[in-house]
Amino acid sequence: MNASYMLKPGATIGVLGGGQLARMIALAAAPLGLKAHIYAPEAGSPAFDVASTHTQAAYDDLAALERFARSVDVVTYEFENVPVYTADFLAGHVPVHPGAKALGITQDRLEEKTFVSRLGIETAPFAAVNSVAELEQALQEIARPAVLKTRRFGYDGKGQVIIREGDDLAAAFTAIGHQPAILEGFVPFECEVSVVAARTGDGRFAAYEVTQNEHRHHILYRSTVPAEVTPAVEAVSREIARRIGEALGYVGVFAVEMFLVVVDGTQGLIVNEIAPRVHNSGHWTLDGAVTSQFEQHVRAIAGWPLGAVERLGRVEMTNLIGDEADEWLAVLDEPGAHLHLYGKEEARPGRKMGHVTRIFEE
Repeated sequence: MNASYMLKPGATIGVLGGGQLARMIALAAAPLGLKAHIYAPEAGSPAFDVASTHTQAAYDDLAALERFARSVDVVTYEFENVPVYTADFLAGHVPVHPGAKALGITQDRLEEKTFVSRLGIETAPFAAVNSVAELEQALQEIARPAVLKTRRFGYDGKGQVIIREGDDLAAAFTAIGHQPAILEGFVPFECEVSVVAARTGDGRFAAYEVTQNEHRHHILYRSTVPAEVTPAVEAVSREIARRIGEALGYVGVFAVEMFLVVVDGTQGLIVNEIAPRVHNSGHWTLDGAVTSQFEQHVRAIAGWPLGAVERLGRVEMTNLIGDEADEWLAVLDEPGAHLHLYGKEEARPGRKMGHVTRIFEE
C-alpha cells in the first residue's frame, strides 16, 4: 500500500451526508480505532448520534467546509448528489475518496450511460432528450415501451415516467418537469441484480457475490444472496465492476445495478446504474459476510488492505419501510434475525427506517 495515503488508528474520517449510510460508516469506523466527523445540512441527521463530531452546515458554505477539512484526514460521502464543487473544494485541502470524477459521471444519467457504453459494457439503448421534439425523434429509434428519466437527482423511481403506445409525449415531458432527460429502452429482464465492490488507491479490488434484488413501488424491498445466476454471470459481474472501478480511478465501495436477461436460454447482464457509495443492496454484508461493505469502504479510503468478502450462509436482507419499523419487537423475538434501526425521528410512507438481516444454512 502507498504509505503516504495510509491512515493510522486515531485518524478522523469526514463524511458528507448524515443519513443511514453515513451512520453505518461511522459505526464501522469505530471498532477500527477511527473517528467520524459528519457534515450535513439537516438538523437531527441520524449519523450525528453515532459520530464523534458533526457539523450542520450547507454544502456551499465554504467557511464551514474549510473548517471541516482541517478537522479530518480524509473525506468521503454517503450519497451521490453532493455538489461536485463541494468535493472539488475539499480536495484542495484534504484527500477525497471517491474523487470528483466518479461523482460527476454518476450524477448525470446520460454521462453515466455514455461512460459505461464506451467501456464496451452493454446498457439499454438510450438517447438525450431536451424537448418534446427530441423525445419524438428518440422514440423513432428506441421502441416503446421506453422510460423517460431526468438526467439528474432521480432515485427510488422519482423523476421518471414510462412511455407506452398512445401516451401523450407532451404530458410525459411535463411529468418530469421539462428537465434535461434521457430516454432509455425498456429491458425485458428476469430480475434486478447488483454487485457491490471495493477498490483501493493502488488498484486492489474485491467484489461481493451478486445480489438478487426485489423492488416494491420503485424502492428496494428485499435482497438475497446467493442470486439465481450462473457461475459465468457471477464472473462477468465482477469483471464489469472491476473495469468500471478502474476506469473511474475509484477508491472506496461502489455498486453496479444490473438487469439479468435471458436470451436463447443463456443469462446475460445489462448495466443500469452505478452508485458511487455503499449501497442498500449491500446491507446484507453487515451480518452475512466476513467484512461488511461499510468496514470495506473505511478500509479502502484509509489505504488499508481490503477485507475478505465471503458470505456466512444464505442471506436475506429486508428493508423496513415506513411504519414497518414499528414491528421491531417482533423482529427482536425472532431467532437469528438481526435488526438495524436508523434512528430517524419520523416514519413516513416510502422512507427507509431500518432493515433486518436473516442468515440461513446452505
